[in-house]
Amino acid sequence: MTMDTTTNYMGLELAHPIVPSASPLTGSIETLRTLEAHGAPAVVLPSLFEEQIDHESHQFASLLGLGGGGFAESAEGYFPEMDDYNTGPESYLGLVSVAKNVLSIPVIASLNGTTTGGWTRYAKQIEDAGADALELNVYLIAGDPDMDGRDIEAQYLELISSVSESISIPIAVKTSPYFSAFGHMAGQMVEAGADALVLFNRFYQPDLSLEDMKVDPTLELSRPSDLRVPLRWIAMLYGRIPTQFAATSGVGSGEDVIKLLMAGAQITQTASALLRGGPNFLDTLVKEMTDWLIEHEYESVSQLRGSMSQQNSPDPSEFERHNYLEALTNYIP
Repeated sequence: MTMDTTTNYMGLELAHPIVPSASPLTGSIETLRTLEAHGAPAVVLPSLFEEQIDHESHQFASLLGLGGGGFAESAEGYFPEMDDYNTGPESYLGLVSVAKNVLSIPVIASLNGTTTGGWTRYAKQIEDAGADALELNVYLIAGDPDMDGRDIEAQYLELISSVSESISIPIAVKTSPYFSAFGHMAGQMVEAGADALVLFNRFYQPDLSLEDMKVDPTLELSRPSDLRVPLRWIAMLYGRIPTQFAATSGVGSGEDVIKLLMAGAQITQTASALLRGGPNFLDTLVKEMTDWLIEHEYESVSQLRGSMSQQNSPDPSEFERHNYLEALTNYIP
């Protein structure tokens, strides 16, 4: 039986829907080549961070005598001292350019931050460097008691709109679920210029070191249970918002991929599984997904997509309060 695993993501034709997401594995040409060799249909590069753009600007100002000095995808921690993190804007643009030259698969760049700043300028330079698409990784901790929800939403939408107007390549927005009405906000992000939504950004929580008496950055790889939040929201929004969804967090098996596709995901992204198992684990994920599809007599990934979304569910309440009630009343310790 011939199985059609192809999918289209933001106009990019992909061999299958399992894409290595931003991580240290996608930060070097050597590992990018290895991922491609193991069947990666596209890659998302690590983010260029707003702090790095600001740092370059400060250095430039210093040279002219005009001034006086979260990293979710780094194996060594996040929000490092910029002097210790050598993949600044110019190096990043070089990574994009070389990746496009040596790979035959789409290269998706990433910007991480909270304000427009130099984003539009670097978004254009990333496009000029050859990126096929751009992922906006909006990492905003809404901890200011004087800033209300409308201010935060406006900040998101301004950022998306500004970048969208500055480039012609497609834009995916990797966003947080922490909005008072996420479904409405998702629609606004699409109206602002997002061609796809990546659900969801994980906010890595700091710990306190009792030995050093300081805030201790922590990074834990995702677990299978982490996929339930994106699964639920993709299932609820599929067919109701005119966009594509990429699912990320907790994708560690072919069955995880199947579940998210059934919910309505166009693609799934994975980093933790590849950091644990190495780039060759991508072969396992694709085989598990394909074997399941063949065993259950599907002819294509497209046939599967959205089949268990809320839109196609005989009981739509299963994704809302009914699930809450059933989980509590049927729990057996």
